[in-house]
Amino acid sequence: MTRKQKRLAIISGGVGFIVVAVFLVMFAFSQSVSYFYVPGDLAKADVKPGTRIRLGGLVKTGSWVRGEGTTSTFEVTDTLSTVKVTYTGILPDLFREGQGVVAEGAFVAGSPVFVADTVLAKHDETYMPKDVADRLKAQGVELSGKEKIK
Repeated sequence: MTRKQKRLAIISGGVGFIVVAVFLVMFAFSQSVSYFYVPGDLAKADVKPGTRIRLGGLVKTGSWVRGEGTTSTFEVTDTLSTVKVTYTGILPDLFREGQGVVAEGAFVAGSPVFVADTVLAKHDETYMPKDVADRLKAQGVELSGKEKIK
């Protein structure tokens, strides 16, 4: 092999390695994407059971029920529609009815119940995630103005 052929082989091997690495990274990112919805969007969206999503909104007042063990059920609302959520685990200390929440999980096949595996609550009395605030405003929900949008 000549010197020029060796250099060409090394360069083409490096380019091939980079292409494979980029493909694997893109594939991994596509598998971990989690879409964000508010309850009003779910009526329009075609979310298949088992598809991992984030559901954001307000915990409906009077809907939080503690079940056996660490299982809790509550409803997430954007005042236009509500979605029943089941969560098994310890809820965040700041979880309250009437406050902002983001639940991550999926719908069970043949059931309108959202099964969450992660629940995130606000970090102080005036916090609301920017995505949730924007979507609530788009739905026509009036915010009190005390919410800090981060």
